[in-house]
Amino acid sequence: MMQELSLNVLDVAENSIRAGATQVGIEVCEDTAQDILSIRIEDNGCGMTAEQVARVTDPFYTTRTTRKVGLGVPFFKMAAEMAEGTFDIASEPGAGTTVSATFRHSHVDRMPLGDIASTMALLICANEPVNIRYRHVVDGREFEAETRQFCEILEGVPLSSPEIQLFIGEYLKENIGALYAPEA
Repeated sequence: MMQELSLNVLDVAENSIRAGATQVGIEVCEDTAQDILSIRIEDNGCGMTAEQVARVTDPFYTTRTTRKVGLGVPFFKMAAEMAEGTFDIASEPGAGTTVSATFRHSHVDRMPLGDIASTMALLICANEPVNIRYRHVVDGREFEAETRQFCEILEGVPLSSPEIQLFIGEYLKENIGALYAPEA
């Protein structure tokens, strides 16, 4: 099992990219008053048939030829259900896929979100042709970042260069961390 939810996000986003997505939207919303953490990953990839959607949470089903099991999505579903949450996949061939999970925020079995800033930095820097859009909301405070914005600012400097990777990682950590800081 994955030890933090950011790794589930990474796994699902990588599935999206392997499915030919050029746009991947990732949203994390934390509402402590409502005791809810929700994670949503949506893409414009090739999508799945109804039969594939029905089987995708089976750990012994995978479309990969390199291995015979696919544990990422089943573990994500299990993590949500263990924390009194929900899990849903909506997909249509040619129209993309949306994976949504909710968790009771305060549940003792809810895995930590983990290092979501590093996860997002990795996704953005390693997949430059794909526009990764990230939105994070904590009790009404919001932060957004998008691959397209970084590319415009950097004017052709590759996101994969070490200095840029470091910059993007620090930028994301600082801004996501600010969502958790007490308001002045």
